[in-house]
Amino acid sequence: MPGKMNSRAMLGAAFVGLAALAGGMMFADPATAPSEPGAGDAEQAHAADATVIATPEPAPAPDGPFVIKRILPISGPIKYGEWHWDDADIPDGPIVITVDLEARVLSIFKGGYEIGASAVLLGTEEKPTPVGVFPITQKKRHHVSNIYGAPMPYMQRLTNDGISLHASEVEWGYASHGCIGMPESFAAKVFAQTKLGDKVYITRGKRIGMGDSLVDS
Repeated sequence: MPGKMNSRAMLGAAFVGLAALAGGMMFADPATAPSEPGAGDAEQAHAADATVIATPEPAPAPDGPFVIKRILPISGPIKYGEWHWDDADIPDGPIVITVDLEARVLSIFKGGYEIGASAVLLGTEEKPTPVGVFPITQKKRHHVSNIYGAPMPYMQRLTNDGISLHASEVEWGYASHGCIGMPESFAAKVFAQTKLGDKVYITRGKRIGMGDSLVDS
């Protein structure tokens, strides 16, 4: 979807260099901020959260052909704090989430139809958001970080070391320690659509369009 992705990619361009500003970075919430200088260098924020309750191993989401059938008609780049949603008359289908680190945009697809897109908060060069395919292994509506005692609403865990999707303040100059932060209202909608095992594809600058396969074979 060259038209859509190229315009949304502009969102990330303004952020180039910001993540490299050591010591000048603000954090979206106490859950992602070091409690004292240097504390964040010793461990990932949210990692080893003792309050987490183990969940059963989820069944993997199907990896069959999954092509893009609709892109939301969004004009221009998505600004920080902005999100879009339209799931009216969309038939049931598998949920796939994509995150483009270059554009700093999360998209959620239902049966190949894009139903939501939002600007998101990502990690820094020192604590980057990882690239790869990650199934959702745990969901918790009211989650609190054991490390910082801060709320992480609509938490959806992706890795064992604490990387997750969750609601956050998505504003210019803020960053996370690798988690993907979404505006809270948008995070609530995403949370309502997903189930354990649904996959999140995190890429850097991948370009896809109508009719393309959303999931690589």
